[in-house]
Amino acid sequence: MSEERRLFPQRLETDAESVERDLFKLVLTVIELVRQLMEKQALRRVDEGDLTDEQIEGLGTGLMHLEQAMEDLKARYDLTAEDLNIDLGPLGPLLSE
Repeated sequence: MSEERRLFPQRLETDAESVERDLFKLVLTVIELVRQLMEKQALRRVDEGDLTDEQIEGLGTGLMHLEQAMEDLKARYDLTAEDLNIDLGPLGPLLSE
């Protein structure tokens, strides 16, 4: 058997709880990325004056609720913002701080 084959196990040991947590972590990462993009888009539209006061209020409220829901879900699975921030190597981290 080559040295490389001995470094990696033939089978991955997984349990249902860790698979569920990792999948949930990936889903929350995607949701957080979309949330950050929505927030930046909303700020850009506010700066450009494209929105009425009512639309600005609605966007702010919606984004606050989404952020609170994210915090609740991260707490439920004992995750932090750092856990969701995938390192893209030379490109840097996926999520902005």
